[in-house]
This record gives sequence, C-alpha cells and structure tokens, in this order.
Amino acid sequence: MQAPHIGPNAPFFIVLNAGSGNESAAEARQVIEEGFAAAGRRHRIFLVDGPGRVQALAREAVERARAAGGVVVAAGGDGTINAVAQATLGSGCAFGVLPQGTFNYFSRTHGIPRDTAEALQVLLTEQPRAVQVGLVNDRVFLVNASMGLYAELLEERETYKARYGRSRWIAFFAGLLTVMRGRHRHWNLRMAWRGQEKDIRTPTLFVGNNPLQLLQVGIEHADAPEQGQLAAIALKPVGVLAMPELLVRGAMGRLGRADQVLSFPFESMTVKAGRLRAPRRVKVATDGEIAWTDMPLLFRVSPEPLWLVRPDVAPELEAAKQ
Repeated sequence: MQAPHIGPNAPFFIVLNAGSGNESAAEARQVIEEGFAAAGRRHRIFLVDGPGRVQALAREAVERARAAGGVVVAAGGDGTINAVAQATLGSGCAFGVLPQGTFNYFSRTHGIPRDTAEALQVLLTEQPRAVQVGLVNDRVFLVNASMGLYAELLEERETYKARYGRSRWIAFFAGLLTVMRGRHRHWNLRMAWRGQEKDIRTPTLFVGNNPLQLLQVGIEHADAPEQGQLAAIALKPVGVLAMPELLVRGAMGRLGRADQVLSFPFESMTVKAGRLRAPRRVKVATDGEIAWTDMPLLFRVSPEPLWLVRPDVAPELEAAKQ
C-alpha cells in the first residue's frame, strides 16, 4: 500500500474546533495562518463553531483535499481528531494533526508537539506514515473504545469540565467521584476472538489502540497496537470500595498488576450480550465521544491505515517504554 506524497505546492484543509483545549481558537487560527503564510503554502480553515458541525466540515475538507491533492488537518482534541480521521480514512489523502485538547494521546504517541507552531512545522516538513486505526462496527477509534463504566466516566467528566474547566486533575477527580457513587451496572458479555469464546461479567470493557496510554496505566499488552493488534481490558466484578483503588492504580501506572483486571491482545473480537434479553443498542465511547451503537460489537484493526504526517521518532513514547 503506497503512501500519498505531499508535494511542495500541496494545499492544506484544516478543520479547527473552536472549543478544544485551553488555547483560544482565535489564537490557534492566527498561529496557523501566519505559519502557512510564512511558508508560502495555500490553506483553508473550516471553523467548527457549533455542536454537530465537525462531521460535515470534515467531509467537505476531505472532498476538497482529494480534488486538489491536498492534506486534511484536524486541529482540536482527541474527539475532533477522531471525527476528521473517520472522514479521511480510505480517501487516499494525507492526514495531519494540530493538537488542541487536554490529553492529546494520539498526537503525543506519534511525536507531534503540543505547541501549535511546532506542530505546524511537522506538517510542513514531514511526509505521511502509516498509522493503525481501530474500528468498532464502522466507527473509527485512534486511542480507545469502551462500553460500560468507562464510557460513563467519560460522559460525566465532560459535565465537570464544562463547570470547572479542562485539566487532567479535574478529569481524575471526576472519575473518582463517579466510581464512589456505586450502583454501576454489570454486563454479562460473551467475547469471541481467535477461535475461542469467553463469558465474563464486568462493569466495563475497554479496547486500547494507543501504546502510550496503555503504558501509562500499566497494561501488560501495551505494545499490542505496535504489533498490528488491539488490547482488550475488562474489570472483574468488584465492590464499590475497590473501584477507587483501581482508579488510583491506573493513575500510578500499575493497573495491569491488579488481580481484578483481565487483558489480552487481539486483531478482531465480537462482543455479544450473554443473556437472552439482551439490549439491542449500548453506549460506546470512541476517543471520548459517546454514541449509541448496535449490538453485537465488532472490534477490529482497520484493513487500511491512516496516512499521518508525523516525525519518524516519538520521544514521549520511547521514554515511556524505558
């Protein structure tokens, strides 16, 4: 599979989320426009100025990039990057990232700087490299996909962020408050992969596609995304008092050592409800964005990569492996 080539006159089509991260969209836009102008490169910015707009703007950016031999760029957090990647996957276009979010796991894993001006230089000087994409049914995930308690944590975290601001500490304490409430549903799931089946009762199922995030929480199979696989993580049923301890273990990079955690790598896995009266749809989070999804769930590695403009080396990921 041949990578797209970025020519010296290739234009850039940037989908900029006005609501991502701490840097204002006006400041980010100024840096982007000044950087492209200084390099003498053509570009167009599609400003996401309202809910539900990112998907339509991403599709328009891809259409224009295909017609002009250009590069599609996502400027935002993991959710924005996910939406633009969904539109770009399979288009033949190169894909770039200008990270603006809180965690930025995707960009950090691939050596793209948090600073907008520095990330812009990556776009202007590097060529596309293949990056693995995860799919749950037909939805893309670059970092992770989940159902159950983890999806609930993400949903409530957004409420706390809207009230108190965006930071990693706010995200952590929002999660702590959520698990302390208890009353979490336990799912009876039947998981099938590599010709084997396993029934499990769990409050949450998490599928990782990001080695940096998996390394940071201490999962044994953190290198699965670099081996053409995804990593499944499920919690065994635990009491309310044990949940905060698991959250702290994850924050300290020791989650994989807990007896209550089951994890394994796979390339394709089907997840069904293990009871006759099974729900037809469940809430599934992909890179922090939550949507109702039809059961059964099919988690798999996409047969096509995303052609990401990125450096050859990712310093933060290499440091996390040591």
